[in-house]
Amino acid sequence: MLSPAGDYHHVSGVRGTSIFPAQPPASCGLWPSDGGMGAMREHRYSFEMPHSARRIWALFQDYDRWTDYAPMVLRVDVLWPGDEQHNGRLRRVIYKMPFGRRGAALELVSDVEPERGYTFTMISNDPGNDQTGKVRLEPLGPNRTMFSFEERYHLTTMPFRWFEAPIYRFINRQNEASMQRASQYLTDHPEYRSELVDIDQA
Repeated sequence: MLSPAGDYHHVSGVRGTSIFPAQPPASCGLWPSDGGMGAMREHRYSFEMPHSARRIWALFQDYDRWTDYAPMVLRVDVLWPGDEQHNGRLRRVIYKMPFGRRGAALELVSDVEPERGYTFTMISNDPGNDQTGKVRLEPLGPNRTMFSFEERYHLTTMPFRWFEAPIYRFINRQNEASMQRASQYLTDHPEYRSELVDIDQA
C-alpha cells in the first residue's frame, strides 16, 4: 500500500492488523520530518463470536452495558437519537485516561444496517483530526458471527502527532480486549436477550 508519505507495511497479530509508515522518524522516533505527518493510520481487527448477530447487535446498542465489558468506558450519553435505525445518532463516550484523568469522544453514527453494522465518526474540535470507524457483523451460521472492526485516524495537532503511534497502539489494544469481553459477556450471561439466540434447525 502506498501513500504520499511513502511505503506502508503491515504488522499483523493473530486477529488484528495495523498499517503505519515504514520509514523511521527523523526527530522523535515516530514520523519522518519531510511531510510524513500527513499519513493516515488504519487498524483492522476481526474474530468469530459464538453468538447470533442479532444478540451481539442488541448488546452493542445497549449503552448502559458498555461499562460491563469495556473497562475504559465510564458512560455513554446519547445527545441525539437519530432516526429509527439510529442513523444520525450523536453520542458522547466518556472514558478513562492515565493518571486518573477523563476523556470524551463525540461520535456520529451513520450508514446503519440493523444487525449488520454501522459507521461512526469521532468528531474533533480541530479540522483534520476526525476519525472514522466501521463495525461489521457477518453471520456464519447459527450463533456464529464474524465481528470486524476498522478505524482510520490521524492526529494533526502538535505535540500529540509526535506520539500518535504509541497512543493508538494502546487504544487499539483496549478496543480489541473490549470486543473479546463483549463476546465473553454474552457467554457468561445466557439470560441476556435470550430470545435472540438462533435456533439450530439441523
